[in-house]
Amino acid sequence: MPVLANARILTIDGQMTEFERGWIAITGDKITALGAGDAPDTFGPIMDMGGDLIMPGMVNPHCHMPMTLFRGLGEDVDDRLFRYILPLERALVTADVVEIGARLAALELIRGGVTTVADMYYFEDRIGAVLDQSGLRGVVGQTLANFAAPDHATFDEGFARLDALADLYSDHPRITASAAPHAPYSTGFDVMKRVAAWSADHPDLPVQMHLAETEAELAWAQDTHGRTTVEITDRAGLLTPALVAAHVMYPTENDMDLLAERGVNVAYNARSNGKAGRGIAPITALRERGIQVGIATDGPMSGNTLDLFSQFAPAAMFQKIAGHSRGILPCTDIIRMATIEGAATLGMADRVGSLEVGKQADLIRISLADLRLHPIYDIYSMLTFATLPSDVRGTMVAGQWLMQDRETLTLDADKALADALQIARQFKARIVEIDQMTDKGTP
Repeated sequence: MPVLANARILTIDGQMTEFERGWIAITGDKITALGAGDAPDTFGPIMDMGGDLIMPGMVNPHCHMPMTLFRGLGEDVDDRLFRYILPLERALVTADVVEIGARLAALELIRGGVTTVADMYYFEDRIGAVLDQSGLRGVVGQTLANFAAPDHATFDEGFARLDALADLYSDHPRITASAAPHAPYSTGFDVMKRVAAWSADHPDLPVQMHLAETEAELAWAQDTHGRTTVEITDRAGLLTPALVAAHVMYPTENDMDLLAERGVNVAYNARSNGKAGRGIAPITALRERGIQVGIATDGPMSGNTLDLFSQFAPAAMFQKIAGHSRGILPCTDIIRMATIEGAATLGMADRVGSLEVGKQADLIRISLADLRLHPIYDIYSMLTFATLPSDVRGTMVAGQWLMQDRETLTLDADKALADALQIARQFKARIVEIDQMTDKGTP
């Protein structure tokens, strides 16, 4: 592997080490050396980065990849989940459809500088196959839910799929299986207890779940259990360091203390939350308690884009608005949350999230050529508020280039788009039918 030289390097290590002009040596899938100045010729041939920025590949800890196919659908309709999404999933989402949507998502992730993604949806074995082919690193979460899921009619079937998924990826170097109970209200207490038991039997695998996301969820928890949704999840035994809790919009002070005490991780979906009109998650308060928080996109139905650059500005600004201060959630924290802290939410900080000797060679190359990025007084501010996914010039995972000079190397982008548009035509036809039935008052 060539030595990447003549680069501006952000390591995002414990000291936030930076090299204005430096180099990185890679052997196999790992970083073997890095430093400032000219690259030594003892490590191999030199690949000139032309002064571009090299930083860790970004980590997206909460996503629904196949929902690229739902992007922009029913955008301004408050009840679109029940009016459109669930009926479309029941009628049209098959394993093949999931794979097509996931392939489109994988390309978008690669082109936006995301190297690790945590997904939760259906037919996750097919999503894992896409991640394997694409070269991305990922967590594949088998959704468990009490509504009509496309890939299981009963919870027993869902758990059987989960066990098969865990077996399938037990030895994969880049893909990890995960249990993904949809949410407390959509699984119920007994199923959450069953997930907790499964997690205890699989201590190295994460659990993903939407938690304290909606006011309806809070009402369900109070009406059925007389407790908060976080307290119910704790009673079920699911509040553990294995849990990646998505959203956490409405925790009480006691809930946040409980999450911190149990070592739960949080995926912050600012753009998705804002679009849904849900308000501002108390991320500053969660981080002050020592809770690991990563910046996530949510699904492309909810947040529209799968690159983290589109999430940075709302993620920062919402916390500043809530706290009435520019100084809240500074740009260095935003970039850490997108890299090393995002990796920590998935239990991967020992492998990815920073550029350090011995870690996986997961990195991205960002062009600094565009006038929009200059002058650069603060590189982290530039990344947070000015950089676009189109500035990502190269993406590498485990020492393999997945994209160079904006050309994706592991997936056929033209075919992925053509396949996705064909599915979209089917969705559009079904939407017309739904609207006609709704106008006629047919349930």
